[in-house]
Amino acid sequence: MKRARKQIQDANPAPSFEKDRKEISDPLKVESKRIFRVEEASAGQRLDHFLTSQLQEVSRARVQQLIEQGRVSVNGIDGEVRAVKASGKLRVGESVVVLGDAAVAPLRAEPEAIPLDVIYEDAFLAIINKPAGMMVHAGSGATDSARNRGTLVNALLHHMATLSATGGPLRPGIVHRLDKQTSGLIVVAKDDRTHRRLADMFAARRVHKTYIALVHGAAKLDRGTLDASISRDQQRRTRMTTRRAGGRTAISHYRVQQRFQSRYGHFTLLEVDIETGRTHQIRVHLSSIGHPVVGDTLYGAPRQILPQLESPATRLQKTEALQQAITVDRNFLHAARLKLTHPESGKEMEFEAVLPVDLKRWLIRLTSPIE
Repeated sequence: MKRARKQIQDANPAPSFEKDRKEISDPLKVESKRIFRVEEASAGQRLDHFLTSQLQEVSRARVQQLIEQGRVSVNGIDGEVRAVKASGKLRVGESVVVLGDAAVAPLRAEPEAIPLDVIYEDAFLAIINKPAGMMVHAGSGATDSARNRGTLVNALLHHMATLSATGGPLRPGIVHRLDKQTSGLIVVAKDDRTHRRLADMFAARRVHKTYIALVHGAAKLDRGTLDASISRDQQRRTRMTTRRAGGRTAISHYRVQQRFQSRYGHFTLLEVDIETGRTHQIRVHLSSIGHPVVGDTLYGAPRQILPQLESPATRLQKTEALQQAITVDRNFLHAARLKLTHPESGKEMEFEAVLPVDLKRWLIRLTSPIE
């Protein structure tokens, strides 16, 4: 059953969203009071989960702050206000009232003495070789906890005297991004003028990025182009998909660098150029043609890769196969080359970052002779 959603306005409604949006940055400030009815499809749902689904631009952490600060009330079917807690279960016919905003201090990134692999740096920009496991910046729903520390931005603030402010206090210097578990080259802007010029170059597809990816299976063609729009997966919000209409244009070109068969099955090493920079673009594109990136469990890669066994296999052989299983703790995806025109000098520049040691070692183990 499709969940019905009903919102009741105050007798004296707040100004329109379009007007308020120009004056404020917090989605919770759009209206001073909102009331949501609990329909049958939402019965039994936690209060914080329910409000997160209704206030779609607000994180659950912010919703929980609202509840803790007494800015949320629940009116029972009889109209009486009942006790409120984040984990409380809702009933059909109840009304959830949201009053005001979560009172939190503005969040900004802080410098941290984290080592950086700086490939190139001048007065206008820097090229960084980001390691896997490091987020580029904290999300808008982050707090002062660990989610707002250990990022590339934290390291940049420590190592560099100036960074562009165009991206805001959480994203100084950040013009584009790499996924947390993707390693490789990323360009950083030191001033707002450079930031705007780089952003225009990315939008015009004049920055060329090349990735190395190891995928499951044997690619049928030596080269190809994947031209499938990408949008958010409605069932799993952390995923992207090519299966919905109306997504954003995404184009990836791949070339086979190496094909091999190991005792763990067929794999293909690819070089991938992207024209666009959509969220998870390479990962979702390659998964859509049946070749998920090794280690990318979000898009269908197995957590453990087992040696192939002839059928039928004995229990002992299966046990030994489990003992020989190999895993990769990250996506086998590396931003290897970056080519752009310097936004100030006009000089053509090209940078390269070799495959990290962990991926080299993993390839050696994977491609050891068949026993």
